[in-house]
Amino acid sequence: MTKRHGYALLAAILAVVVVLSAAIYIGVAADDGTGAKATVASGHTSHDAAPASTGTWVGAWSTSPAGAEPGTEPDGLAGRSVRNVVHTAAGGTSARITLSNLYGQSPLVITHATIAVAATANNAAATADTMRRLTFNGVPTVTVPAGGQVMSDAVRVRIPHGVDVLVTTYSPTPSGPVTYHPRAQQISYVADGDRTEDLSAAAYTEQSPYWRYLTALDVLSDEATGTVVALGDSLTDGITSTVGADRRWTDVLAERLHASAGSGDTPRYSVVNQGISGNQILAAGSGRPADNPSGLSRFGRDVLDRTNVKAVVVDLGVNDILRNPAQVDPTTVTDGLRTLVREAHARGLRVVGATLMPFQGHRGSTPAREAVRQAVNAEIRAGKVYDAYVDFDAALRDPYDPRRLRPDYDSGDHLHPSDKGFRRMAEVFDLKALKGPVPADL
Repeated sequence: MTKRHGYALLAAILAVVVVLSAAIYIGVAADDGTGAKATVASGHTSHDAAPASTGTWVGAWSTSPAGAEPGTEPDGLAGRSVRNVVHTAAGGTSARITLSNLYGQSPLVITHATIAVAATANNAAATADTMRRLTFNGVPTVTVPAGGQVMSDAVRVRIPHGVDVLVTTYSPTPSGPVTYHPRAQQISYVADGDRTEDLSAAAYTEQSPYWRYLTALDVLSDEATGTVVALGDSLTDGITSTVGADRRWTDVLAERLHASAGSGDTPRYSVVNQGISGNQILAAGSGRPADNPSGLSRFGRDVLDRTNVKAVVVDLGVNDILRNPAQVDPTTVTDGLRTLVREAHARGLRVVGATLMPFQGHRGSTPAREAVRQAVNAEIRAGKVYDAYVDFDAALRDPYDPRRLRPDYDSGDHLHPSDKGFRRMAEVFDLKALKGPVPADL
C-alpha cells in the first residue's frame, strides 16, 4: 500500500470515529437519569433538529386518568381537535407527551398532534415560533390500543417554567369512550376538523372543563433534577381552587421549590399532581377498568412510572373515612398508607405524608369518623407511617374549634380549602423534607 493510500485510509477511519463520537454524545446528553434515552424528533419548523441539549428529564405537568367521559360512547371525539391547556412546573429545552386510552373500548388513532406555548394564560392561541408537530417513533400518526398509553418522541422546543402549554390532538375515526380527568380546574378547548397547527384561537369555540387523553408533559430540564409526585384526592386535585389561576397547593409548592432551588438543602425538583377527586386508598369505583381507581391500584402507574421521581407526597385517607359508614378502624387506613410507603421504598423513593384535615360541619361528619381521623393523625405524628410528615391539620384547623377548618381557609363546604387555605398548605411544607435517607423498613 502506498503512503498516499495509507493517508486516505487513516482519514476515513478518523471520520468514522468523529461520527460515532458525536452520536454517543447526543445519546448521553439526552439521558433522563433513569437510563432512558430521548429521541429528538423533527417537527415542521427548521430549528427543531438542533443538536440535543444536556439536561434531565422531569415531569413538567401530569394528571391521572380518572374515568370514561360520559356521552362519548362510541364515537369519542372523531373529527375534532382537542387542545388541552396545561401549566408547567419546570422549564426545559425539549418536550414529550403521554397520551392515554385507558378507558377506551377501541383503538384511538391520532393522525396529528402538536405542542406549543400559549400566547397568553388561559387562551387557545399559540406563540408562533413555538408550534411543533409531534411524532411517535418517527411518524406523525399513532394508534393507542384500548387500555394503553403511548409516549411521543422528544421535540426541540423551549418550554419556560410557569407558563401555559397547548397540547393538541386530532383523531379522524370513532374511538370511545374518551379517557379524561374531569376536575381540571383549567379550561381547555375543542375545534371541528383538524386544527392542530392553528396558531389562532378562532376555531376553538368550544370550551371544556376536562383534560382529555393527555396525562403527562415531560421536559428535558436545565433547571430541575427530579420530580415530586403528589398523590391525593380532591384536596390535591384542588377542586375548590379558582379555575385557571393555578392555586392548588401543589402549584404553590412547585413555585416555592423553583424560587428556592439551589439554596441550602432545598432540592431542585418539579411537582406533578396525581390527585383524583373522591379518591380512596383502598376502594375504587365501578367498571373495568375502574373509574376513580384506588390509590393502591394506581400507585404504580401514577407515581412509580412518572418521569425521574425522587419523592412522593401522599394526602389520602379522608374519603376512606367519609365514604364508608362502617369504617371505624383507623388501622385499616394506616395499613393502606403503609403499603404505599413500602412500594415507594422498594424503588428508593422518600415519602412525605400529610395529616388529615378537619371536616366538622361537612355533611359526612360524625363523632365516630372524627375519632378515626384523630387516630390516623396520631399515628402519622408519631412517625409510624411516613418518612416525614406535613401537618396540614394543624396548619388549617380553627384554633377555637380544632375539629373545623379555620373560616378563612374554608371554601364553604367545611371540607375543601379556599385559595388561601391551599396556599397555607404549601407554605407550611418543609422543602427539606423531600430529601433524606429512605429507611429499609418502617
